[in-house]
Formats: sequence, C-alpha cells, structure tokens
Amino acid sequence: MVDVVVIGGGFGGTAVAKALDDIADVTIVEPRDAFVYNVAALRGLTDPAWTDRLFFPYDKLLRRGRVLRERAVRVDAAKIELGSGERIDADFVVLATGSAYPFPAKTDDEDSADAKARFHAARAELAAAERVLLLGAGAVGLELAGEITAAWPGRSVTILDPAPDILGGGFHPDLRAELRRQLTELGVELILGTGLHADPPSRAGQLASFTAVTRSGRTIEADIWFRCFGVRPVSDYLAAELSEARRADGYLEVTPELRLRGQDRVFAVGDLVATAEGKTAKAAGLHAEVVAANIRALIGGVGELREHRPGPDAIALPLGPGGGASYSPEAGVLGAEATARLKGADLRITSYREMFGLSAQ
Repeated sequence: MVDVVVIGGGFGGTAVAKALDDIADVTIVEPRDAFVYNVAALRGLTDPAWTDRLFFPYDKLLRRGRVLRERAVRVDAAKIELGSGERIDADFVVLATGSAYPFPAKTDDEDSADAKARFHAARAELAAAERVLLLGAGAVGLELAGEITAAWPGRSVTILDPAPDILGGGFHPDLRAELRRQLTELGVELILGTGLHADPPSRAGQLASFTAVTRSGRTIEADIWFRCFGVRPVSDYLAAELSEARRADGYLEVTPELRLRGQDRVFAVGDLVATAEGKTAKAAGLHAEVVAANIRALIGGVGELREHRPGPDAIALPLGPGGGASYSPEAGVLGAEATARLKGADLRITSYREMFGLSAQ
C-alpha cells in the first residue's frame, strides 16, 4: 500500500484520512491529544455543559491508520521531519494544519485537559464581568456576543470594529440588516467605523475594569475584552521546494485539483488554501472530498482528477442557541428560528461525533 501522510488533524485532515483509510496506509501527524470542534468553541466558553464536548479523542477515528502525536517541523514532497527528530516517508502528502486564531474561537493548547481548564477559567472571569468589549464585528465577534447574551441576559456587550458595517465579505445586505436587528434586540451596542488607539491594558479574557479610547475620541468602559479577529494560516514548516507555493500572508497557492502549485502528490485543504471562499469547517470538508477522490484516482491510475470550485458566499451564523441568521443564494435570508434548526441549537456536532465513533450526547 501507498503511504499517505496528513499534516494536521483538524476538520479537513481527519476527513481526508478517514476517506483513504481503506486504500492506503494513512498517518495523521498532529501535536494535540484530541480533535477540537472549534465550531462550538464560543459556546464552550459560555456554557460549561459544552466545554468537554469540544474535544474528541482520535482513537476511534481510523480503523487501519494511525494518529501520531507529533509536530511536523519540516515537510517536503516525500519526507516529513518531526519535532522528535524522526523522519517518515510519504507517497502522498496532505497539508491540513489550518489556522491560528485568538482564544476563545481557537485554543493553542496541545493537551485537552489544559484547554478545558483554560475555558473554565475564562468563563469564571467572564461571568463576573458586567461590561464586555469585543474587538471585531466579523462572524466570531457577532457569534460570541450572541452566546454571552444568551448565557447572561442583560449583560452589557459592545462590539467595536473599524469597518463600516458588520460581517465582511460578499454577503447580502439583508443578512446584515437581520443580524443588526437581532443584536439590537439583545442589547448589543455596535460601534463601527473606528478602532482603538491601543489595546486595553489588561490581557484578553482577564477580568480587570478599564477605559478604552477610540480613534474617534469616544471612551468605552468595560470589565473584560476579547479579540475577535486575526486569523493566521499555519504553514511555516514547509521545506524549500514546497514553500515556493506559500504566499507572503501564509496561504498556499493550489491548482483546481487542490494540489500545491508545482507539485503532483502534495495537496492542501482547509484554511491553508488561498481561495476566495470562507475559512469554514464546511469548506474544509468539501476540500477533503476532492483531495481524497484525487488521491484514490492517482493510486488506482484511473479516472480524471476532480476540481474544486468555490461556491457562493453562504453562512449560518447563530446568535446563541435560539437566534441568528443564515444566507444562501438558493434560500435567501433566514431568521432566528430557521438558523436555530440549521445550526444554532446543536452546532452540528452530532455528525462529527459519529465520525469519531462517539455517542451523540
């Protein structure tokens, strides 16, 4: 059998590995001891019942393959050097290390026990805060505001962003209007078109009252703040021949078949890929389908390779378990009730738990 090495055990990497487990010797290289279901991370901050549910052990994911708890420090087209100094060979390489993002949307803890403790500690700080400042009016900032107001109704929440409107990207203006309407009903204050002169004096997520001043001269008083922007692709481990496809911003240039530019047997999926679509679990899953199909075709030596075509902007953005809005070109704008059914109530966790051989809970 051929050796397929997947660098990263997130949404895209695990999907590729599982799809190829029957036809190849698959190794996932991942420094964490558990998969992190980041889709529910913000609810994991506000609701203690969700914190443990975010982390899925890898031991039931693959029947034949393995998950190697290691960090890839240097990757080329046929060989992977690990942090331990070990080197492993590969016939195919799939780059799936995703992106880093400020806590609580993502956590950089490699041990799940440490990550859970961090969520619990941050929740205790947040629960004691009367006034919350969120920097960033994108999807993360809006969703976090919804989770906070659902957990603590009446809590003062302010969202600040230099952009002129919420939720960047090519979304329909009616979607933004519906989200703004619901945020107003929740008592969330939006301050747009200006940023802060400097970050607050306390650490993000730390309970410590402060006064911040915007560039427009407005003062904001708060007890805790969170950074809700700053995605950064994790791709600094690529060896020289592969790093040629790495852009200055860290994203990777790929062909329509999701092969790394200039490579025949190196693929990339998820947040690493320099395509126009959103960096979402859904997009990573679609990438994984294409990459798995193409590797199967190359192993078998039959069939044409599939191409990935990014779809139009679509989103389901919960504002707590019962709120939020969604948009797709087919359905148009959907309100709170439909969004709760689509995503908000269970954050689509059941199908992923089943993928990892876990109960629905």
